[in-house]
Amino acid sequence: MSAEDRQVRHGRLHARRPAGVILRTALAIVAVLAVSSTSVAAIAVAQTLGRAQPGIQLQTANGDNAPSVAIGAAEGSVNLLLVGTDTRTDQGAGFEDAANQDASSGAGNNDVTILLHISADHKSAAVISFPRDLMGPVPDCPSPTGDGTVSASDFEIFNSTLSRGGISCTVLTVEALTGLTIPYAAEISFSGVSAMSTAVGGVTVCLASPVVDSFTGLDLEAGNQNLVGDEALAFVRTRHGVADGSDLGRISNQQVFLSALMRKVTSAGVLANPVTLYQLANAALANMKLSTSLNANSMVSIALALKDVDLSKLVFVQYPVVADPDDSNRVVADETAAGVLNTALVNNQPISLTGGTGEAATTDPNAAPTDTAIPSDTATPTDGSTAAPTTPATDVALPSNVTGQTAADQTCTVGN
Repeated sequence: MSAEDRQVRHGRLHARRPAGVILRTALAIVAVLAVSSTSVAAIAVAQTLGRAQPGIQLQTANGDNAPSVAIGAAEGSVNLLLVGTDTRTDQGAGFEDAANQDASSGAGNNDVTILLHISADHKSAAVISFPRDLMGPVPDCPSPTGDGTVSASDFEIFNSTLSRGGISCTVLTVEALTGLTIPYAAEISFSGVSAMSTAVGGVTVCLASPVVDSFTGLDLEAGNQNLVGDEALAFVRTRHGVADGSDLGRISNQQVFLSALMRKVTSAGVLANPVTLYQLANAALANMKLSTSLNANSMVSIALALKDVDLSKLVFVQYPVVADPDDSNRVVADETAAGVLNTALVNNQPISLTGGTGEAATTDPNAAPTDTAIPSDTATPTDGSTAAPTTPATDVALPSNVTGQTAADQTCTVGN
C-alpha cells in the first residue's frame, strides 16, 4: 500500500489511528474567545503572537481577501478556519515509533476542521465541525510545493485536503461547501495539548457512564471528572470509548469538552488572572501555524468582536451529513439541512438547534439552570406557570437531524 493510500484511509473501524486532534482546535478557539471579555486578555494574546510559528500565505477563492484591520472590534462578520493535523512528525517521543510515523507524517491529514463564524452584528456565533470522513467535491488547490495546481476532484475524502494542497486547500473546500469567504486560518498539531489543559487548571466534564478506551489508555468512571494534561488529550482523542466508535460520535464528545472548557475559560477566575491568560496564549500560539492574515491586530479584533456574544448564542454544530450509500465508513452532505445552515451563515442570521446533542452526549440531569428568565418574546401565563420559550423570529431553526449544543448547555459524555 502506498503512503498516499495510508494517509486517506479513515474507516470507522480503523483501530490503529489515534482519534484526532480536536483539543488543539478547541483550544485555539478558546485562545481567541478567551480574550473576548477583557482587554487584559486581548493584550496578552497580542503580545504572545511573536511566539507563533511562521505565517502561512493563505490562498482562497477570492485571492488574498483578508481585510486590513486596526485595533478594535472587527467590522462585519468574521470567518476563521481552524485545522487540526494528525501528523506525527516532530510531535515528540510518544509518536516516533514506526507505526505512528507510518500512520501519518509530513503535512498529515486534517482530521479536525472547525469553522468559527461571528455574525455581522457580533451578537451570535457558530462553531461548525466538519466530519473528517465527509466525501464530496474538492476544488482546484495550490500545490503544496508552491509550484502549480492540484486538479479538482468530484468526489474525495475531506480530510485529505490538507495533505493535498495545504491549509489553503482545506479553506477552499470549506468555502465551496458553505458559500462563505474565509480570510483567516490556523493549523494546529499534537504539541501543547497537555500544556493547554494544564494552563487552565484542568477541565471538569460530566460522564453519564464510564469511558474506557484501550487505544488511548483512557479509563474514567462515571460522574464529574477533572481532566488535566495527557488525560485531557486522551479524552478528546477517544473514538472507541464513546457512542458507536465513529468520528461523528467523537465530535459530540468533543463538544461536551469544548463547552465545559469555554465556560471555565470565560469565567471571572480565569479571565482575571493574567498569568493564566499568558500561559493559555503561549501554549496555543507556540504550537500553531497562523495565516499571515492572523496578525496581532486581527487576532485582537476578532476577540473584541466576540466580546458581547453570550454563551447561549455560541452554537456548536456538526455539519449536516448522512451515510454514504456506497460506503458505510463514509458520509456525504445532507443537502437539505446543509442548505439551511449555509444560508443562515451567509446571511449572518443566528441559528438555533431543534435536534439533539449527538450520540455521544446527553443533557446533564444535575446541571443547574443557566437562565431562568422568561424571554421578552414569550408571554407569561396568568396562572403563574412558565410558558415554553419560543424561538426568536430572527433565528433560523436548524432541522431536527442537525446535532450540537450551545456553550451554555451543560452536557455529559455517553460511553459505549
